[in-house]
Amino acid sequence: MYVLIRVLSTAVALWVATALVDGVDVEAGSGVEQAATLLAVAVIVGLVNILIKPVVQVLGCAFYVLTLGLFALVVNAALLMLAGWIAEELDLPFHVEWFWPAFWGALIVGVVSWLLTWLLEGVD
Repeated sequence: MYVLIRVLSTAVALWVATALVDGVDVEAGSGVEQAATLLAVAVIVGLVNILIKPVVQVLGCAFYVLTLGLFALVVNAALLMLAGWIAEELDLPFHVEWFWPAFWGALIVGVVSWLLTWLLEGVD
């Protein structure tokens, strides 16, 4: 149940990011296609965070310490760009243009998904 809550909250957070940030776009036609694309991209974002983020955190540990954790914002932006690239390679109509949209998009996705997960876990 926890995984489903995380995927749904990430999909909603991605939708909020596409609505607020120019350069983070879902180019699907209907609402159902957009929802399916956002769910698929949420799974990709989750897999990227599970598989790649820990490696980057270990390798960039010194940068995390030197920047007092602000390097995490850069890492999250890069991981969102990677998820966007993977989505494009899988022919999903999700696109992240460049670093700054990815930066703001990752910040929005992080905050909104955290908030939704916190709210939805309290429902149980």
